[in-house]
Amino acid sequence: MTRSTAAGIHPLDHLVLPTRSLDMARARLTALGFVVAPTGIHPFGTENCCVFLADGTYLEPLAIGSEQIAFDAAAEGNAFVTRDRIYRDSRGDEGFSALVLGTDNADADHARYVEAGLSAGDMLSFSRAFADTAGKSDTASFRLAFASNSRATDAFLFACQRINAPKVDRAALQAHPNGATGIVEVVAVSDRPDEQRRLISVAVDDPAAIGQEGAFRLPNAVLNVLDPASFTARFGIPAGMPTELRFAAAVFAVRDADAVSRLLAANAIPHDIAGNDIVVQPASGQGAAFIFREIP
Repeated sequence: MTRSTAAGIHPLDHLVLPTRSLDMARARLTALGFVVAPTGIHPFGTENCCVFLADGTYLEPLAIGSEQIAFDAAAEGNAFVTRDRIYRDSRGDEGFSALVLGTDNADADHARYVEAGLSAGDMLSFSRAFADTAGKSDTASFRLAFASNSRATDAFLFACQRINAPKVDRAALQAHPNGATGIVEVVAVSDRPDEQRRLISVAVDDPAAIGQEGAFRLPNAVLNVLDPASFTARFGIPAGMPTELRFAAAVFAVRDADAVSRLLAANAIPHDIAGNDIVVQPASGQGAAFIFREIP
C-alpha cells in the first residue's frame, strides 16, 4: 500500500480496538466472517489478534497480556500503553481508541505534532514476532508518533512507520468468508466536530483540511467526524455519552451484501439495513459499529 502521497497526506493504516479478551474478540470477529491472525505479543504488556485486509489496512484488537509489564511501560512514558490506559479508564475495556496513519517518516510526524502542540507523548520504536496461518514467522518492526488534543480522552491518532515488513504470505489471512476487501470509511463522533479539524489536519499532514467542510479524504479511505444526531440519523445507532472525539464505526467494502446478510443470519448476529449499508452494532469483542457496504 502507498504509505503517503506526493502532497503528504497520510493513508489509513489500521484501527486499534481495545478489548478485554483476545479470545472474545477472536470469537466475535470469526462469527462476523473475518479470518483472524495468530496472537501477536508486544514487548510492553499488550497483545493483539489482527484482521488483515487486501487493501493493506487492518484491525488491531488489543488486550492487556501482562498488567505488570503494561503498568511499568506506562510509568516509563510509553505513550501507546498510556493512551490505552486512559481510554480504558474513560470508556471501558471494549471500544475503538485510535486511528493509525501510514507514514514514511515518523520522526517528521512527531516534530510536526510537537510544533503544533498536539503531541501525545514520546515516540516509540519496537519489534515483535509475526506468524501467518501456516506458522511461518518473521519479525515486524515499527516506529510510532502520537497525536491528540489535551481534552480528548476517548481517542488519539498516531503515525506508524513500518521499519521491517514481515516476509510472510498473508493471502490466507486476507481471504475473509464475508468478502471484506478493505476499509473505505471511518466514522467518529464529536459534540464539536468543527473543533477537530486542526487535530486531524495536522495528524494526516493536510494543512488545507483546516478550512474544508465535511469529510477528510485520505488516499485510501474517508474519515468522517459527525455530531451525535447526524451519526444516529445515518446509522440508527445511539451516539452514546458526550465526547470531544470518539471513533465509532468502520465501513468495510464487501463483494456481495446478500452473502454478508446470510452469513450474519447463520451466525445469529443481529444486523440492520441503513440505506445500502448492513449495520452491526458494537458488541463484546467488537468495539465499534461495523458497516458492510457492497462495492463492486
